[in-house]
Amino acid sequence: MEVIAIQKSALDRMKNELKELLELAENATRKYTSIFKEEKWLDNQEVCLMMNITKRTLQTYKDKGLLPYSKLNRKNYYKLSDVQALLEA
Repeated sequence: MEVIAIQKSALDRMKNELKELLELAENATRKYTSIFKEEKWLDNQEVCLMMNITKRTLQTYKDKGLLPYSKLNRKNYYKLSDVQALLEA
């Protein structure tokens, strides 16, 4: 194992930079995590099972604007409340 000695001031600077990077990462993701924590979100499969419909029918609902959705990393997500509202309609 190789041991490397650095000055305390250099170590302190590195710690501060890491803290700043952590804050940037937290701030960048805070917007999205709060959205997903507020309400339960379902993917295509969960919606199809819950509504007892096929993926094709789900696509038709999306195309007609009957069921709003959000896209994240090429995957669709639906608010549980929107799915329940459609079921009750």
